[in-house]
Formats: sequence, C-alpha cells, structure tokens
Amino acid sequence: MKIAGLDIGTTGCKCTVFDERGKYLDHAYQDYPVKRSMSGHEIDMWVLRDAVLHVVSEMAFRYPDIMGLGVTSFGETFVLTDEKGNPLDVAMLYTDPRGKEECQELIEKLGDMHIAEITGLRPHEMYGICKLMWMKKHKPEIYHAAKHMFQVEDFIVFVLSGVAQIDYSLATRSMVLDVTHLSWSDEIIRAADVDKKLFSKVVPTGTPAGKIKKQMAERTGLCENTIIVSVSQDQVAAAIGAGAFTSDVAVDGAGTVECMTPIFDTRPDIKELYKGYFATVPYVVPGKYVTYAFSYTGGALTQWCTKTLAKQEIIEAKEQNKTVNLLLEEKYAAKMKKMGFAEDEPSGLLVLPHFAGAATPYMDTGSKGAVIGLTTDTTVEEIYMGCLEGVCYEMFQTYQYLKTTGICYKRFHATGGGAHSAVWMQMKADVLNVPFVALNTVDAGTVGCAMMTGIAIGIFRDLEDAAQHMVEKTKTYEPRKEQHEKYMAHFARYEKLYDAIRPLV
Repeated sequence: MKIAGLDIGTTGCKCTVFDERGKYLDHAYQDYPVKRSMSGHEIDMWVLRDAVLHVVSEMAFRYPDIMGLGVTSFGETFVLTDEKGNPLDVAMLYTDPRGKEECQELIEKLGDMHIAEITGLRPHEMYGICKLMWMKKHKPEIYHAAKHMFQVEDFIVFVLSGVAQIDYSLATRSMVLDVTHLSWSDEIIRAADVDKKLFSKVVPTGTPAGKIKKQMAERTGLCENTIIVSVSQDQVAAAIGAGAFTSDVAVDGAGTVECMTPIFDTRPDIKELYKGYFATVPYVVPGKYVTYAFSYTGGALTQWCTKTLAKQEIIEAKEQNKTVNLLLEEKYAAKMKKMGFAEDEPSGLLVLPHFAGAATPYMDTGSKGAVIGLTTDTTVEEIYMGCLEGVCYEMFQTYQYLKTTGICYKRFHATGGGAHSAVWMQMKADVLNVPFVALNTVDAGTVGCAMMTGIAIGIFRDLEDAAQHMVEKTKTYEPRKEQHEKYMAHFARYEKLYDAIRPLV
C-alpha cells in the first residue's frame, strides 16, 4: 500500500510517493508556464490540470497500489468553472494587479479593520474575493455562466473526486472565510455582491473527499478505491511536514522564499497581526492558528549572488565536486582566519534583501535591495555572507514585530534547501537566539501532505504517529551568546536601513 502527496505550485506540480511506513520512494514533476504582462498575471488552468494528471499518471504507472492521494497547493488564485469543473477562463495569480478598486469598495463598505476581524486578513487585492468582484464587473458573461469558484486545491480535488470541498487554511486566502466560526462570511459575500453557491464546502484540513471518479481512475491509472484528500495551503502542509504542532515550535521554510510560520494555541489578537500584514490562518490542530512571516528573497537572494557575482567560483566548485555555496562559505572562513578573526565573524556588510520587494511586515512591492559597506577590497564571499546575514536580520526584525502578538516559540524546525547549510543554520540560531533544528527533507509540504493522507486512510493513528514515521531531525544548532551579541551590534544599524533607503528608490 502506498500514499502520495500532490504539491501544486505556481510554476509546477510534484507528485511524491511514500510506502506504508512513510518512507520516500519516488516522485514526478511537471512545470507549466505563467503569463505575466503589465495588465495581468495569469495561468491556464487547463494546462495546470493536465500537468497534474500527468504526474499522477506517471506515479500510478510505477506504483499501482497508491491508496490515498492528498492535495496541497498555493493560495489566492482561483478559477471559475462550469458544473463539470471545466475552466471558463484563465486564472488570475495573486500577483495580478486587477482587483485593487474592488478591494477598496469592500473597505469603504465594511472598514478594513472589520474585514480583518472577520477574515484574519488585512484587506488586499491579492485575495480571491476582490478578483471575483472584478470578474463580475468586467467579464459578466463568464461570471454568470459559472457554477463553481475553485482555488487550486479544491479544483483538483473536484476534478479527481467530483466533490467540491476546500480546507480551512486555503479557504482563508479568499478573504471570505470567517476565521472564528470557520464558515463563509455572509457579511463579506453580501458586501461583495457575489453568489455564495459558487464556493466549495469548507472542511477541516486533511478531510477525505472520497474515492476517485471512475473516469479519472481510468485516465490516471490509479486504483478505483484510491481516496482523494483535501489537505491544505502549501505553507500549512510544510508546517505539518516539519512536525510543528505546538506553540513552542515555529517553522523556518528556507527555500526560494524565506517563510517563518509560528503557531498560536488560541486565536491571536488580529489587531496586532494587522499592523504587519500578518494573516490569521486556522491550523490542522483544532483551536490553533498559524501566521506567515515571509521575505520574498531567501534562497533567491543567495542564488542571485552566486549566479551574478560568483561565476569563477561556480567553475571552481564543479572542479572540487562541491556546491558553490559551500565553496564560498569555506573561502570566507579562510579569509577571516587569515585576518585574525573567528571563522564566522560577521561580515560587517548590510544587505537589505528586498530584491523582489518587501513582504511582511511592510508589504511594499516598490522597495529595492541594497548592499551597504562595499570597498575595493570586498570579495564575493563577503557579499555572499552579507546576503545570508541580511536574510537573518530581516527574520529577526519580523520577530520584533511579532513579539506583541503572543508568539512564544522556543525553537525552529528548518526545512528547504537552506536547511542543508550548516553555516546558515548556525547563523540563524545566533541571530534569533533560539535553537534551529534541521530536518532531513527539502519538500516538507509534500511530506505534510502525505502525512495527512496517511491519517485519512488509516495508515497513521494521528499527527504524532505520522511525524514519528516521516519527520527526521538531523542536527540542532544552539545559539551562542557571544555571537548573538556581535550580530546585534550590526542589527542596530540594519533596522534603520529600510527607512533610510526607501525614499531614494
């Protein structure tokens, strides 16, 4: 018996298979194009659907005894379909500029703080309800022909099972879910003047939709008894896959985007979260919530640095059969030692990591990145270390904003590619002054998806049982008091950086 997790991202989808003990076996990946222009950012949901069916079919061909398939996806983006689930138009991505006027209309009717108190979200045009209002106004023939409004998770669940249901965490990203009562808000729907019948039924994270439809079983090769499971938004799946279920553990998603996911034991003070654009999201454990604190450039910043500045080092790294990141870390340590400093002496550079705009707590897409403190003696490895430090300082600054909201985590569970860098993990522990536990998985979202699927079909008893089988800790990085104090001396300068640079760009 096998279980599979289907993780659907903005530019590609992955289906990963595990055995009944939670051991990784195999995966298939398929990407798809995103169309971006000045007037819109769109994705063709027919293409996305076909890519999903392709990766599922590839895994079903190799593992015909897959008995459960869980679905997790990115949020906000939705598609209008007919009664059979056929898309009626392309889907607007969360970055699409349309919906701004409609968002303002909602704010004028209800007030931005009142909307936040209902939905747990500071109003923004990225959320689905604003773009649905735009569709009704600008493409009325499509809106009035529609029978369903699906986000990506419930769209694929419906395609596979014929059941229209969406889990709490992804439903939140529509800015329509009442996060206190965990139901669609009639007040928001009335103010938006849209049809409530378009929305899928909201269900707890990890709820089985039922067996796969016969025609989909025939098309994909899955067994007709395969259970389809509505898991969650991808960041919630990643938190599950990191084994974080209590408020003393937060998750550090060290991927292309740097995302911290703290857990609250009760519903947090939405007014405090509102100040920094932090969302209130229902979690897998009943009564608990999470929020997302993120930077658009985590691993993306180090990738920019290596690809743009470390061309010679990339060649050297290949010759030495190591990653360019490791090579740069080694070169930096050697240089510091030669100068009489500790190998991990702070670089002294200040890097504002807003190379793709600023996320929480600013939500300022106009902000730009900066590197401060360069001289003619500055080396590539120093700039690289400055980039690592900049991401850590940004994390610590976000933590400063979050302290008023009641977070009380005592350690981080780190996932993603960045968790494999011992230097970066130790730096994060030192800057934030809490232990960082590296996990032996890059794709925590897929693991979390499979964990919930295993619980849904009875392979695992509960979250703890699933975590024991599938969450593997590799190393704990303890904070060092002296090093923390060194970083704080530089952070005192860093926290002034945004205000100093923003008026210039």
